[in-house]
Amino acid sequence: MEALDSLLLNGFPLNKLFPEDETVSISPDYISAGDRKAYYENGVFRFRNGDGYAGNFAKQWKKFQTEQYDHINGTSLSRDRITEATEWNLSNLKGDLILEAGCGAGRFTRILAESGCNLISFDYSTAVDVSQSMNCNFKNVAFFQADILDMPFGDNIFDRVFCYGVLQHTPDPFRALSELVKKLKPGGYISTDIYPRDFKIRPSKSKYLWRWLTTRMSQDRLLSLLEWYIPKWFSLDTKIKSHPIPRKYLGSIIPCWNYSETKLKQHDLIRWAIMDTFDALAPKYDKPAMKSQYLRWHKKLGLEAINIKRGSNGIIGN
Repeated sequence: MEALDSLLLNGFPLNKLFPEDETVSISPDYISAGDRKAYYENGVFRFRNGDGYAGNFAKQWKKFQTEQYDHINGTSLSRDRITEATEWNLSNLKGDLILEAGCGAGRFTRILAESGCNLISFDYSTAVDVSQSMNCNFKNVAFFQADILDMPFGDNIFDRVFCYGVLQHTPDPFRALSELVKKLKPGGYISTDIYPRDFKIRPSKSKYLWRWLTTRMSQDRLLSLLEWYIPKWFSLDTKIKSHPIPRKYLGSIIPCWNYSETKLKQHDLIRWAIMDTFDALAPKYDKPAMKSQYLRWHKKLGLEAINIKRGSNGIIGN
């Protein structure tokens, strides 16, 4: 979105995003809403600066900018995940005002933008710059850098709220969810997910054997370590995870996020393994929830018609 177009989002006035009781001033250079001010820099309105506790994600998405984009990797992994998990019909989103919380490199931003919705997409860290650079050709997307626990947007505004891969990485997942629910219009649709907390042995739990160490390492050192050992280990890891019992036990010791069951090319498999293993081992916060707990959270927030189910990334709430 060019600076001169920043007052409107595909015809939607951006001043409508903010609380009605706040004085809002918008120019091509900044947004002022109440006592908040966001400068427009490199295609992003910034209500916060820096990376804070999410520096690992800024590093990750600047390193792996294009890997998860379907049109680049030749799969439909991102599209399949969003359609299967949200159960939204993408062809019915045109004109809807959607909030995407935690855009990362923008894999889902692109798919939502292609639907014709009006999309407000933000991230806590400067990872939003990657999404903006990858998706700046869409005139129906506005990019913000903001805190999910302190969003500048008004309540009861959005037709839909979308937040995947984020809640468990915040200081307070329940509060983050509650803030998202506030932004949703009555009768609107929300889709979120969170890592599962259970007592099952599974490969994704291998990270908890090592996070005590990896979260104390420098992120550059951790990434270098993964770039060294994963290409050497990947073939054996694939063999281990091709059999149920070795997969369950041996695969739950050495962390290696392995997507060999997908249609990704070999080079991409290695890149994804490094990327998502870093994603598992580097974040400051990793706060999963039990399925029953996630259901209680939604009901406490007044979402009685919520459907809680297992999904590719853990537990999904729709």
